[in-house]
Amino acid sequence: MKLTRVVTAMLALALCAAAPGARAQSTDAELVFNTGLTHLREGRLDMALESFRKAISQDPKNPYFYKGLGIALTQAANRCGEDQKCRMSRLEEAIAASRKALEINPYYTDARNDLGTTLVLAGRHEEGKKELLAAYEDAMNPTPEMSARNLGQAYFEEKNYQQAQSWASTAANRNKLYIDAHLLLADALVAQNKLEDAVLALEVGLKANPNNPALMLALGQACFKAGRFADARGYLEQVAGRDPTGPFGRKAAELLQSFPR
Repeated sequence: MKLTRVVTAMLALALCAAAPGARAQSTDAELVFNTGLTHLREGRLDMALESFRKAISQDPKNPYFYKGLGIALTQAANRCGEDQKCRMSRLEEAIAASRKALEINPYYTDARNDLGTTLVLAGRHEEGKKELLAAYEDAMNPTPEMSARNLGQAYFEEKNYQQAQSWASTAANRNKLYIDAHLLLADALVAQNKLEDAVLALEVGLKANPNNPALMLALGQACFKAGRFADARGYLEQVAGRDPTGPFGRKAAELLQSFPR
């Protein structure tokens, strides 16, 4: 599973949890920021970027605003497609926004998570891993499983599958409801040709998250690779039946078409 696809959702989730709201009265800048959050959640990326930048211009000392801008810029980078110049430009802006959030509040662990993740996306793996490890080891980190999972993804992309397995396992054990940790763990095991272990890891994940289509699809694929064709067909048929028009169901149906008779 691509880091770019997963991370955006995770960062947005962390942002929502960290959004300012503790004050009795919101400032004008906070109202603009919250408007940006709404645009971001509802897919109006350009409007979200405009709102976050406006909030920063009104209050340049609020780290939450820079976090929001960094997340929106990371999403903008994902939309650049094959245009690497566009992608890297957005990612460098996102890195700068996360660094600014940390400059204002060095204890803002969510921003350190974002920084590490975006550095990895930009291909700066060693810097990114350093930041993610620092975030993971921070006792105040509200989502250490995200730091662990993204560390694992960085190692996976480097083809260091043992370290990827270790960090993905850590993430999955810390939060059994964390779908992407189970998926990464299975990917790392498959990459080491530990096919039965991958099946077992996905079964554990599916038990904790019943009927999740991403896990069920991955389990069908792992069973197929392990030569357990009957089990594979069963899982893929379930996904295709439950999610006929969604991405997981369509992928399962496609795999079933090439299934051995």
